[in-house]
Amino acid sequence: MKFFVTGGAGFIGSAFVRLLLGSERPSLVVNFDKLTYAGNLENLAPVADDKRYRFVHGDICDAALVNKTIAETTPDVIVHFAAESHVDRSILSPAPVFETNLRGTFTMLEAARTNKTPKFLHVSTDEVYGSIPAPHDADEDYPLRASSPYSASKAGSDLLALSYFVTYGMPVMVTRASNNYGPYQFPEKLIPLFVTNAFAGETLPVYGDGMQVRDWIHVEDHCDALWHVLALGARDGDVFNVSAHNEVPNRDVTAAILRATGRGQELIRHVTDRPGHDRRYALDASKLRATGWAPRWTFEDGLAATVAWYRAHEDWWQAVKSGAYRDYYTRMYGDRLRTATP
Repeated sequence: MKFFVTGGAGFIGSAFVRLLLGSERPSLVVNFDKLTYAGNLENLAPVADDKRYRFVHGDICDAALVNKTIAETTPDVIVHFAAESHVDRSILSPAPVFETNLRGTFTMLEAARTNKTPKFLHVSTDEVYGSIPAPHDADEDYPLRASSPYSASKAGSDLLALSYFVTYGMPVMVTRASNNYGPYQFPEKLIPLFVTNAFAGETLPVYGDGMQVRDWIHVEDHCDALWHVLALGARDGDVFNVSAHNEVPNRDVTAAILRATGRGQELIRHVTDRPGHDRRYALDASKLRATGWAPRWTFEDGLAATVAWYRAHEDWWQAVKSGAYRDYYTRMYGDRLRTATP
């Protein structure tokens, strides 16, 4: 099979590319990536010399280049990861999430339809469901109640992708995963931010009371689930939640990171909460589980392995946390930390 992966230099996309090229599954993997701040070709260093791998530097909103590349490579599958994916950045500047996540998805769907690509997998997020009141979990039919510009743009792109199945009969599927963590994650997300800050002896900015609950899944389990969904056969128009059922409050994740890095609670600072911050994410993934998929990582083992990876790859994260990242961090947390509560 030939795979066309958008956003393949990002955190989850690069993990999926590494998964593919670590097997005999593909004859070709095309990584189509704009290389924005979170895209990093170093994430693909382990597979960069594989003769089946091809990198194309491009923007998914560039219809001409997208169509040209798909026409030349004739992929069997498009796996669409590319997105502006950080809620805080979408709050500071909402325009990029709608340009990339909506216009970019539209461009990819049109190119797939024009070139008659046999399968299109749209990779989405649990955040489209909004905050889920306990004790309920959101299944695939749960109402979409996006709370942020980011999650609203993803909900819109989900509906757009599914409309191409209904209207045009395009072979589209959608997956919605819970919070990912693991190696090579850009340190604006909670786990890599707190792990690298702890290693550096810097403060850990915890939003509000830290009791926001997230449903964590190791990135390798997520990518295994995506491959499993693709291997199911004709499930066009279907939606699958992807979850490892690891609901943990941010406060407890923070404490576990401090233990794993050998740091004390004096690094914690409770800062002003994010506007519209969802209180709880929780997915019902029984539909996917019923097809035979199950996660391999426990949260405890996955977090320990993740901390060990960042400990062993300080050069990677020190290079990432420089320049424009420091400007963003100051803009995001500077005022919050000045008024923070230990």
